[in-house]
Amino acid sequence: MIPASVGFQCPACVQQGAATTRAPRRTSGIRGAAARWGTVTLSLIAINVVMFLVTAVSAGLAGFAPLDNFRSPVFAEFSQYPLAVEFGQPWRLLTAAFLHIGLLHLALNMLALLVFGSELERQLGRWRYLGLYLVSALGGSTAIQLFGDPLRPVAGASTAIYGLLGALGVLMLLRRQDVRGILVLLAINVFISFLPGVSLLGHLGGLVTGAAVAALLVFARRRRPVQAAGLAAITVVLLALALGVSTLAVVTL
Repeated sequence: MIPASVGFQCPACVQQGAATTRAPRRTSGIRGAAARWGTVTLSLIAINVVMFLVTAVSAGLAGFAPLDNFRSPVFAEFSQYPLAVEFGQPWRLLTAAFLHIGLLHLALNMLALLVFGSELERQLGRWRYLGLYLVSALGGSTAIQLFGDPLRPVAGASTAIYGLLGALGVLMLLRRQDVRGILVLLAINVFISFLPGVSLLGHLGGLVTGAAVAALLVFARRRRPVQAAGLAAITVVLLALALGVSTLAVVTL
């Protein structure tokens, strides 16, 4: 017999119990990070970091100072330059959301994406969250295209991140959670948006679009076809506004 905490156990019983006990699974560093922060969130961060490095390298190859991304040929080709969109370069409406001017710009946006994105990815699931992110970025770009300076290039993931903030606020409100914290955070960020060099239009456009997308996803609930159709409809409307106004501007020139 084998001594136990209470009484004794027979050797056969101990062996049988050990045979049926499953060893705990050990996850790798990458899998553990993905489980904690979300696969889509980490992938978006990786894309932004890679694009930042590519932009910085292209600036150096073009003869400019290292990390002077504003002068980079990549930045010039893929940032949102409203006048260029008007003359047939619509990809800038989305690619601008993956470019950053400096290290601080990148670091602040990626930290916000990690915090808010991982939470929304858990709540919404990968594909709905990805749709929210991309459509919010498009919403911010549309606001810039409609009301921004046509000669001023704009870039940054903050259009999409403000969409995440708007979505998180809507989800908390509809679930009757305490929204005072998120409202204070939004107020601080809107105030920051008035600082020189920051795109207030892009932030507000992303914020409103993210809130609208979140409301759609909540009210449609588990009806995935309705959610997909709603996201597609919002995307079409935004593209029609951005590109329609752009086409009209070209015709009137």
